[in-house]
Amino acid sequence: MLEQRIQQHFIDSADLKYQAAQALSHPIGSAIQAILACVTSGAKVLACGSGPSAADAQLFAALCVGGFERERPELAALALVPGNAWMGAGPGEPDAAALARQVRALGQAGDVLVALSVSGEDAVVLEAVQAAHERDMTVIALCGRTGGTLAAVLRETDVQIAVPHDRAARVREVHALVLHCLCDGVDAQLLGEQEIPL
Repeated sequence: MLEQRIQQHFIDSADLKYQAAQALSHPIGSAIQAILACVTSGAKVLACGSGPSAADAQLFAALCVGGFERERPELAALALVPGNAWMGAGPGEPDAAALARQVRALGQAGDVLVALSVSGEDAVVLEAVQAAHERDMTVIALCGRTGGTLAAVLRETDVQIAVPHDRAARVREVHALVLHCLCDGVDAQLLGEQEIPL
């Protein structure tokens, strides 16, 4: 019984990735072009999320700086930290402002914000997106099926990558793959196509 349950997780994840491949390839390509334009012009990528998505944002920034599967120069990227503990927020400041304050402090026109939110309803991420728009930054939003409120606040120049599923675990699994695709796509554009040895 337990082994069947485990196997079903693998089957469900593989099925979703197969279904999402065609639907998401175009927005992922657009996101790669936005990141490429950003880093080749001397701008930087900021990444953020809340809960488990914050860890995905940190991993993405680390892969941009440290490299994905090939040696290349470092890309300017930084993961924003959710929560107010390290920044000494002002009295009565809501937690929702934590990422937005960092975007306003670090973001500039031409930068890109990669925002991860499974539900599209995380207040801290929504505030960060608003701050990015105030700074004239492009937003790449990774979310679940409908994108929730996050989808509604995106601009025409932003990119939405909406995983066609409602279950948070499945959406996060595809988000991880999308982030790998972004890293690989940027590397391929910068360094040329190359087969990666196993």
